[in-house]
Order: sequence, then structure tokens, then C-alpha cells
Amino acid sequence: MRPVLVKGGRVIDPSRQLDQAADVLIQDGRIAAVESNVTAPEGAETIDASGMVVAPGLVDVHVHLREPGKEAAETVATGARAAAAGGFTSVCAMPNTDPITDNQAAIGFIVKQASAANGARVFPYGAISIGQRGEQLAEFAKLIEAGAIAFSDDGHPVLSSHLMRTALEYAQAFGIPVADHCEEPSLAKGGAMHDGVVSTRLGLKGIPAAAEEIMVARDVILSELTGGHVHLCHISTKGSVDIIRRGKENGVNVTAEVTPHHLTLTHDKCEGYNTNAKMNPPLREEADVVALREALKDGTLDMIATDHAPHHYEAKERDFDDAPFGIVGLETALGLGVKELVNGGVLSLPELMRRMSTEPAKAFHLDAGTLEPGKPADLVIFDPGATWTVEPTEFHSKSRNTPYAGHVLAGRVERTIVGGRTVFQRDS
Repeated sequence: MRPVLVKGGRVIDPSRQLDQAADVLIQDGRIAAVESNVTAPEGAETIDASGMVVAPGLVDVHVHLREPGKEAAETVATGARAAAAGGFTSVCAMPNTDPITDNQAAIGFIVKQASAANGARVFPYGAISIGQRGEQLAEFAKLIEAGAIAFSDDGHPVLSSHLMRTALEYAQAFGIPVADHCEEPSLAKGGAMHDGVVSTRLGLKGIPAAAEEIMVARDVILSELTGGHVHLCHISTKGSVDIIRRGKENGVNVTAEVTPHHLTLTHDKCEGYNTNAKMNPPLREEADVVALREALKDGTLDMIATDHAPHHYEAKERDFDDAPFGIVGLETALGLGVKELVNGGVLSLPELMRRMSTEPAKAFHLDAGTLEPGKPADLVIFDPGATWTVEPTEFHSKSRNTPYAGHVLAGRVERTIVGGRTVFQRDS
């Protein structure tokens, strides 16, 4: 493989507390050196990163790639390429496909599709329960052997506390997390958006914050009971943050993620019955956004994850009650992070990279999130000062369902490298 020298960039590597001008040398698909004034080996490709940030590739532990079963909305290949366009070099694919990834063959299919995608690396989740029915535990050992890196029934909460306890105990033996979609269904049933003044005005049934918080509390308690690593998906409320913070203070083995949309939007975005603002958990209130940002800053929330959920155009054109939950997020996440969190004074740029790369890789035990010599050469090169307008027709994803169309964002990906190979390069 041809060596690559990335010259003259601002290298940010939170895994080593590095933030300085430096060159990055890549050889045989791995980081060879990160230092000043590196001499290019004979035959090396040289990339001028002047004015750019060079960082470990972004890591997203929560994406829906739809294949198999819903290829009209996304495939592993299109999702991997969309991820690369957004600066992600590793993504973890949720199991709610058709068929569900609750067996070795289904996991193996995802692994095979990912190897041919020529985009970000794709790591499959295994389902917690067979068929995601919440009744019988899937065969964890066999799923791990096939390539599963974590377990979740995302899209469905694990209703049985006994099953969740058992899942945490089994997963602990393998040292990997169990990720839960925290929702108490009897409170959430029939809800289309956050339970508040906007839902009342629109005449829509709301989903109260308590529906999430009850299950967050249960999962924290079960993690404390078992010692297993519970990972809480797409946290959206101030109350959930408070519960997680108390759990961490008590030494509970809990990690949690927050999405870019819950950090930047409120339920007001649903005005006009905007189905591109319909997601689960729903957009909440301003006080929740403030609490989520503070929790991301202080580490109560460990990471940003997109919950990338593509849907075909026609599905989102239905009445609000009937439209599916979810938005695409891989190609807007970094731009939202730079504009809203860095330029908004919430996080520094190194802190944003930590929450979008180093911490998710660490929590899910992925060989990523670092530019340490000897590690895989997965990195993103982006212009933190560039602004751009979100144009959904230009997405690499097959779907366009975003509430950010027309928004001006900051921080534009110029190149994404996976294993020493360029998998995305912006057209000049």
C-alpha cells in the first residue's frame, strides 16, 4: 500500500491529549508517526492539510442501515458511504433489520456487506432477544463469534427486567455493552411527539419525559445490581441526565449517548406538522436541551451518536400520526457539532472530537478513536472554518429525511481515510 503523508494540519487526538500542528505519516494502513516535519517516504502520496483539522475518524455507535429488508431507504453500502462523507470511519449498525440480526447468518451478512462497501467500517449489533420480542435471550456467544460488538433491541425497549438483568450478566462475561432504548410503552403508546404545549396545540398525543426516565432508572439499578455495562441510547430529558449522573457518582457501569438533534432542536420544530422533526425519543423542551449540553460537557453523557434513521420520501409524506419516527444524521452531525457546540461555546474542538470519536470507541472497545502510532489509519480531515448549507439532494444516503434542510452549518469534511485509503474526498 502506498504511504500517505498528511502535512501541516492541526492534529487533534484526544486519546493522547494532543492538539498541535503536526504531520501524520501512514504506512501499511496504520499510523506510523505523528510529529513535526516528517519527511515523505519515496512514492508517498502527500496531502496538504494546511488550515485543516486532522483527527481520529468519527465513531457512531448508533445507526440504522436498513439492510436487509428495507433497501429502498438505505443499504450497508450507501450508509457506509454517507458515514464517510460525514467524517465517520466506524459505525455500529442496529439489529432491527428484516430479518433481525439475532443469529450468526444475519450478523455474517452485515459483515460481508460491510467489507465490500468502500466506506466507513461497519460493526453489527446483535439482538438482545430472539426476534426482538423480549422473551428469549439470543445466543450471545455465537453472535459475538460472528462479529457482534454489542447487544440491543433498539426500536423496542426491553420490557422484562428479568431479561435485561440476564442480558447484562451474560454480556459482562464477554466485556461488551448492552444498549437499551429507554421507553415505558404504556406511557408512550400512541404518542407522536413530546407531551407539552406544542402537542396540545397541534392536537397530537404526547410522549411524556417520564416514559424515558422510568426505564433509565431501572437500567441504572440493574447495572448496579449486576455490574454489567449498560449503554443508554439517545437520552433526551433533564430527568434522565440527573439519574445517570447519580448512577455514575455511585460507580455504576453506565454510559450514555445523545443525538445532535436532541442537542440542537426543541419540540417547536414539529410546528406545521413537520414529519421530519418526528423522532423517538421526541424532541423535548429548551430546559432539556440545556441540560443535555451541560451533561455532554461534564461527561455525564459520554458521547454523541446520530441515531441515523433513513426513511423513504413517501413514508415521511404521511400524516404526522402515521409517519415513521427518525431522521438521517450521518452527514450533518459534525457540522452541527462545530456550529452549535464549538462555535456556540459549549465544547472546545478537542472536546467535540473526544465525544464523537475517542469516547465512543473506548466504550465499545473498538480499535478506533486514536492516532496513536501502530493503530489503524482511520482519520478525518475537515475545515473547521468552512460554512455550508444543508442540501438533502446532495446526501450520499439514499434518504433525505432531515429537519436541517437549508440550515447553514460550520465545519466541512474534506477527506476521510479508512485503513490508509481515502474513502471520501470532497470535490474541489
